[in-house]
Amino acid sequence: MKNLLLEGLNPSKILVLGFALVIFVGAFLLTLPIATEDGISISFLDALFTATSATCVTGLVVVDTGDTFSMFGEIIILVLIQIGGLGFMTFATFLFTLLGKKISLKERLLLKESYNATSTAGMVKLVKRVLLFTVIAESIGATLLAIRFTFDMPISEAIYFGIFHSISIFNNAGFDIFGDFNSLTGYVDDPFVVLTICSLIIIGGLGFVVINELYEYPETHKLSLHTKVVLSTTLLLLVGASFLIFLFEYGNDKTLGPLNLGGKVLGAIFHGVSPRTAGANTLSMGDLTYATLFLTIFLMFIGGGSGSTAGGIKVTTFAVLMATVLSQLKGREDVVIFKRRIIEKTILKAFTVAVSGVLIVILVTFLLSITEHGHDFIMYLFEATSAFGTVGLSMGLTPELTPLGRIFIIITMFIGRLGPLTLGFAITKRQVKETYKRPNGNMMIG
Repeated sequence: MKNLLLEGLNPSKILVLGFALVIFVGAFLLTLPIATEDGISISFLDALFTATSATCVTGLVVVDTGDTFSMFGEIIILVLIQIGGLGFMTFATFLFTLLGKKISLKERLLLKESYNATSTAGMVKLVKRVLLFTVIAESIGATLLAIRFTFDMPISEAIYFGIFHSISIFNNAGFDIFGDFNSLTGYVDDPFVVLTICSLIIIGGLGFVVINELYEYPETHKLSLHTKVVLSTTLLLLVGASFLIFLFEYGNDKTLGPLNLGGKVLGAIFHGVSPRTAGANTLSMGDLTYATLFLTIFLMFIGGGSGSTAGGIKVTTFAVLMATVLSQLKGREDVVIFKRRIIEKTILKAFTVAVSGVLIVILVTFLLSITEHGHDFIMYLFEATSAFGTVGLSMGLTPELTPLGRIFIIITMFIGRLGPLTLGFAITKRQVKETYKRPNGNMMIG
């Protein structure tokens, strides 16, 4: 591992290079004839798109996973999803721990950057718990899904489907192998599948720091401000989104309309949860009302918790921004959440992440409107937001993207997974520390 930490490479640069290396290796493997069902190699661009989508745990696909790839190809995709979801440093740390090698301070800093943690304390212990919890969660999910799938397919196939979709969904990737780009539309009113998938999405999107604190809560009886904000904001978004989607789609004959009350509720809940960057869908995305589509774009942009398998600007960023707006409207100088004053550095970071995200989405939407033709504008905005938030939901534009459009989406998924700040720090040589203060300035705002 020390060989990876070359002189002059800070943790952010190593994360960027590491993810890029994993993507290109995965793309090469997916171009092999053995990776496809018909034994005919797919183009490198399609392989690169698929590898990027898997490693960045997005789920956008230009070719249907189940119809195009063989079991070998699907397993490569699963490995990329697992590495991308947990981070390659997690696996490297676990491997070197097994080999008895000591994890240095630089490597702990890299882990801290990978999990977006505030301290290096206990990082190795956290990695071990992350891996253990992941195995437990994915095993339970795979078992439950396999049991349900045995009613629709042979046992061996059901087990494989259970494993594939449990890993994909827990890592908020959204890849499926049902074929014909159908995702989970065949289980829209199945409570067993819907609730299992939703649970995996939510747990995977909370963040491993949050999960670790919840695990230790019976002993510590304490939750950090970060955990409180993630849990409360997540609950608010999930309940609010599910309720609104239920209202928006209730009378839509192409979505919830034909379902009974129970099916309507399950469909609304699933699509209130999935935009947290999971990418799976039980309703046809192209048939949703504009109100639901705009709400979905909003949810995809926010994403899940920091240090989780989810993307987006993160719920903590959203919470800090909302708290800042409320404080300004009330005329307060301090931004307070759960009786704690938020420091200025955190507020500025949240503002930077959010504005960077907005600018990226606007730019990609603009570029797609140039390279792609014959589609509604909302499809370009939806696709750009889905790629940035590493969600994977699509209104059907992805398979029809031009080569240039695919390259734009590949870059957007990469930026979305690593985060604008991580990429910014990675390409910055060093942080300039000013030795003097400039005179204050003022201007009219609003």
